[in-house]
Amino acid sequence: MLLVVAAPASARVALVLLPQGTSVEEVAAAGMSPGLMSAGLGQVPAEQTYLDIGQGNRVFDSLYDSELPRAAVPLNRPVVDLALLGRAQSAPAEIEPGLLARTLAGAGRGFEVRDASLPQLRALVAGLRGDDLLIAIERPPPEQGEALAIGVAGAGYDGNLTSGSTRLDGYVLSTDVAPTILERLGVEMPSQMSGEPIRSEGEIDPAAVVALGERMAVISDRRGPVIGLSLLVWILALGIAFGLAGRAVARTAVRIVGLAVVFVPLVLLLGAAIEPGETVEMLLVVLGAPALAALTTALFAGYRALAVASALTLLACAVDVIAGSSLTALSLMGPNPGLGVRFYGIGNELEAPLAVLTVAGTGAALTGFAPRLAPRPAAVAFLAVGVCAAFVFAAGRFGADVGAAIVIPVGAAVAAAVIAARRRRTALLVAAVPFVALALLALGDLVSGADAHLTRSVLDAGGLGDLGDVAERRLRLSANSLLRPLSFVFLPLVALLVALAVARRDRLRAWLVGRPAMRAGMAGAVVATVVGALANDSGALVLEIGAAYLLVFAGFAWAESGSARVVKAGR
Repeated sequence: MLLVVAAPASARVALVLLPQGTSVEEVAAAGMSPGLMSAGLGQVPAEQTYLDIGQGNRVFDSLYDSELPRAAVPLNRPVVDLALLGRAQSAPAEIEPGLLARTLAGAGRGFEVRDASLPQLRALVAGLRGDDLLIAIERPPPEQGEALAIGVAGAGYDGNLTSGSTRLDGYVLSTDVAPTILERLGVEMPSQMSGEPIRSEGEIDPAAVVALGERMAVISDRRGPVIGLSLLVWILALGIAFGLAGRAVARTAVRIVGLAVVFVPLVLLLGAAIEPGETVEMLLVVLGAPALAALTTALFAGYRALAVASALTLLACAVDVIAGSSLTALSLMGPNPGLGVRFYGIGNELEAPLAVLTVAGTGAALTGFAPRLAPRPAAVAFLAVGVCAAFVFAAGRFGADVGAAIVIPVGAAVAAAVIAARRRRTALLVAAVPFVALALLALGDLVSGADAHLTRSVLDAGGLGDLGDVAERRLRLSANSLLRPLSFVFLPLVALLVALAVARRDRLRAWLVGRPAMRAGMAGAVVATVVGALANDSGALVLEIGAAYLLVFAGFAWAESGSARVVKAGR
C-alpha cells in the first residue's frame, strides 16, 4: 500500500506490472485513467520494453550493433550489466539504460515496482492519498501489432490517457512513463529522454480506447491488401482497355485510373472516419476512388480534372492535419502505428504523394485554368503554393513532417526556375530554399511551442555530435529500407521506369509541348521525389510511392497529348 502524503515533495510513486491479457476495461474498472501503450519500435521482447521505460528513449533494434543480451532489466535501480550498457553505446543516440533510476537516485528519490493482480490493483488505487501516483502496465510483450493496456491513478488523472508524444486520446509510449514519474516527484527530466509526461483528457471512456486500439492494430496489415489489390484491379482494367478498346477509350481509362490514384489518400481518410471492415474498406477504395475520378472527368476537361483532383486531396489532408490529424493518424496511408514511431501528422507514406500533388498539381492547375499566364507570375504561383503546403505539412502544430519542409519547397523552386527560364539562378535558388524553409519552420515551432519531431531531433540536440547521431540514424534506417522484401520487387520496377524515361525523353517532352507549366511542374516533382528519397529515413518507400505518382502524371500527359487544344503560354 502507498504511504499517505500531503505534498508533491513527499509524493510516492508506484509502477505496477499486471498479468498479460489485462484489458483496458479492467484497468478502468479498477478506478484508473485508461489507455494503450506502444511497447516498442516494432515487435520487441519484454526486456526491450523495460529498457525503453527506464531510459525514456528508444531506437530501432537495427540501429544497435548487437542483439539484446539475456539479462535482467531493473526498472527502479540503475542498470549495471555491461552487455546492456555496451549495446546502448553502439546506438547513434543518447541511450542510457537505467537513466530514470539514476536520475532519481541523484535527487534522493525513488519509486516502487511490484506485480499485482486486478483485486490488488483496486486496493492500491483505493489507498492513494494526496499526490501519490500509481501507474499500472500490462506485462509485455503484446500480441503482434497490438499495444499494452496501461492505467494511471492519482491527482489530475480523470480521463483517457494521452501525451505530447502521440497527441492521441487513449494512446501513449513506453518512453512517456519515465517523464511522468519524474514530473510527479518534482525532478527535472534529463535531455537524453525523448518521452513526454502522460496526462489525461476528457472523460474516462474505455470503449473509445478499445476502438482506437482495434483500428490501429489493423492498419499495418491492412494497408498492403487494400491499397495493393486496388492498384492491381485498376492495372488489370487498364490492360483490358488497351487490349480490347480503341486509343480513345484507352486514353479515357488512363485518365480515370490516374485520377483514382490521386484520390486514394482522400478516400482513405473517409475509411479512417467510418472504420469499416477490411472488405468494405477495400471496396471503398476499389470502387470509390474511380467513381470520384469519373465524376471529376465528367465535370472538368483535360488538365483541369487533374488539378481539381490534386487540390481536393491536398485540401482534405491539410484540413485534417490542421484540425489535429485525427483521421490521418488512422488512415491506411497515414503514419504506421505498428512501427511505434509517429502517431500524428503525416509520415513518409503521405509525404511522397503530397509533394508530387503539390508541385505537379500546381502545374496542372496553371495548364488547365491559366494557360496564358506569363512565366513570372506562374513562377510566383509555384513558390506560393509550395510555401503554403510546406507550412501546413511540416509545421509541428500540423503535419509535423520535417521532410516536407525540404522536398516541397525544393520541388516548387525547381518548377519556378524552369518556367521562368532562370537557369543561372536555379542552382542558388534550389540550394537556398531548404535552409530558408527549415529556418522558418524552426522559428514557427519555437514560437508556437509545437515540440514536434524537428524540435526534439534537431533543435534540442546538444551539439554537432547529437546532430551527427540524427543524420546517422536516418541514413542507416534509409539503407535498411532497401532491404525490405517489397523493395526487391518495386525498386527494379522504378529503375526500369527511370531507364525508359531517359530512353524516351524526347517522347515525354513531346507530350508536354505547348504546356510549359505542366513541364515545369513535372520537373519539380521529379526533383522533390529524388530529394525526398535521399533526405528521409525510409528512402526506398518514398522513391517507390513518388515514382508511382509521377507515373500517374506522365500517363495523364500522354492521354492529353491526343487533344488538339494546346495553348501557348505568354512569354
